[in-house]
Formats: sequence, C-alpha cells, structure tokens
Amino acid sequence: MDRFAEQLRRLRAKRGLSLRELAAVVHYGKSYLHDLETGRKPPTAAVARRLDAELGGGGQLIEAMRPEYADDADSELEAVELARRVTASDVSAETLNRMELAVDRMAMAYSTTPPADLLPRVRRHLAYVSTLIDARKTYAQHRRLLVAGGWLSLLKATLHVDLRQSTAADAHLVTANELAGQAEHREITAWCLETRAWQVLTGGYYRQALELSQQAQQVAPRDSSAFIQAAAQEARALARLGDQVQTRQVLDRVAGLADHRPTPEHPEHHYQYDPAKAHAYAATTLAWAGDSAAESVARDVIAELNREGARPRRVASAQLDLGLALLAANKPDEAAATASDAIRSGRIVPSNWWRASEVMAGVQRAGIAEARDLRDQYEAFRPDGQS
Repeated sequence: MDRFAEQLRRLRAKRGLSLRELAAVVHYGKSYLHDLETGRKPPTAAVARRLDAELGGGGQLIEAMRPEYADDADSELEAVELARRVTASDVSAETLNRMELAVDRMAMAYSTTPPADLLPRVRRHLAYVSTLIDARKTYAQHRRLLVAGGWLSLLKATLHVDLRQSTAADAHLVTANELAGQAEHREITAWCLETRAWQVLTGGYYRQALELSQQAQQVAPRDSSAFIQAAAQEARALARLGDQVQTRQVLDRVAGLADHRPTPEHPEHHYQYDPAKAHAYAATTLAWAGDSAAESVARDVIAELNREGARPRRVASAQLDLGLALLAANKPDEAAATASDAIRSGRIVPSNWWRASEVMAGVQRAGIAEARDLRDQYEAFRPDGQS
C-alpha cells in the first residue's frame, strides 16, 4: 500500500492534477483517492489499472501492487534451511518448530492480507514441506510434518476459494484431507469439510452445504474450533434454504458454544475460533434468512469491529450484511450507502462479491437515484472474472 500510495502521489503531481480533478477523470470519489494516496485503503487491480492508464503510468501503479511476500517467504525459508543444515539433521525439532510458527503466522495474516498476496507465500512454504517429506526423520517428526503440510494445503485451498479458483481449491482440499488422514488429525479433516461447505454455499448449492457442515461436526473434536465453525456454517445453509426456525435454533447453539470458549491468544488466526465472531455470523445468517433482527445485529457488529480496529475485511462483510437487512426493512437508500462503503473499501474478496451483487440488485429493483452511483462503484471495483 505504501509503494502504491507513493507512486500515485508522484504520478498525479507529474500530471499537475488536483485530487478533485483526478476524481472527475477516473470517476472515483475524492475521499477514496485521498485514502489511496495516504495508504489508508488498498487499491484493487481494477483501480490500479484505471489510474495507471489515466495518469500515463506505463504499468508503474500495477507493478507497485506486486506483493513483497515472495521475497519475504524466500528469506524466511532460507533461514529455516540454514538452521536445518547447521543441526546436521534431515528434519530437526528446530526446523519443525519454525515451520509450525510460519504456518500460524500465515493463518493470522489471512484476515488482513488480500488472497492473491498471501498465496505465493503459502505456496513456497508448501513446496518446502514437500522437499522434507522423504527426508530422514522419526515417526513423530514425520507426523508433525504431515500436519504442517495439511494446514498449509487447507489454507492454500481457502485462498483459492476466495479467488474463485475452484479447480485449484478442490485439488488442495483433497491433498489437505489426505495428509490429515495419514496424520490422523480430525480437526484438519473437519476444516476440509467446512471449507468445502462454504465453497458450495457461495455457489448456490445450499442443500449440499448443509450436509457438508453437518458431516464436519460429526468428524470434528467437540472442543475444537472446527466444530463450532461448522455449526455456524450449518446455520448459514439453513438460512439460505429459508428455514427460519431451524436457523434460529442452530444460531442459539452456536451462541452457547461460543459463550463457553475463551478468547484465543491470537483471535485473528483463521483456524482458531474467536467467540466474538459469533455475533458477526449471526448478522450474516439473520440477513440471509430475512429475519427482522438482522439490522440491529449487523449495526452492533459494525460498531464492535470499528472499536476493535484492524478488521477491514470483516467490516466490509458486515456492511454488506447490513445492506441486505436494510433492503428487507424497505430502506434501499441506506442499503445503497452502506454497500457503497463496503465496495469502496476494496476489502471484498472475490468469493464474497456475490453478496455485493445481491445488495446492488435489490437497490436497482427499488429504482432509487442512488442505484446509478452504486452501479458505477460496483463496476469500478468488481474483481476480474466476477459478474
């Protein structure tokens, strides 16, 4: 973001344009461009291309978006490899400790890092794990390596789901499941089922999502994060199927499970359930179910997230939930404003873009004046390949 911001300021100054003048040319808001130039908000690929073309950047703004994770991952792995060689062991305890730490760091980075930026880092670590599979080691070391590979494969599949790359996602879910089976790691197995449930849910296969989320709960250890996350996914599937009664029952069960869980040391870790998420999941689920309580719950979630800070993707999702709830409450103008904030944040991943589409379609059906502006922003920020 800093590299992009610096390049954008330089190119705009070179063209002699004010922020207001540039906003008029590219049809983005002046405040949004200011946020880009100060590094407060990240650009999307579509925004970078548009600005680069208008400012005559010759690809400089697009290049500035290239993640630095590749060099970071390589340096991290070089350090791990050096430590392995110094210990004169094929796979030492130190090598495994550092690999497991890297896995946790990437799972924690997931909530704030664009999927396309995190993917190269995960890919490099997974490749390194594969080089160690046939190395000399004890049975316990081999199992730890399988578990690390299982988590990495699962995370890589999740990133591909977010990017709507279904073939790659399916392949890595299969690999993660196989590694989990060899390591007898039930939680990874359950997360594979839960991730697949989310994938088919966003594809409109609600009955299949319900079945997968229930299978995940049967597999997952009862005290695991995977168990409660799968229950939350079951509620979402029921909401999409229009069963408000069962949706409420499962949401109550999720709330009960969350109440008895301590806040994890790293609540941003994607595979460690944060009890605070229960409220956000309820907002999504109630909005999908058309429940009248959705609006107040979604507003509470947004307020909570804003107090916490540093949760931009979750804020954007909550804003879309509120947009759906406002449409159900016959407040299309407020829904348009809320969805506009979410879209302009640049934090909606491709796998969630269909939610923005739902709000936009509802606003357009209402026939209000704000529909045109929302459509313009929708088109400007739409990820590649999304309709």
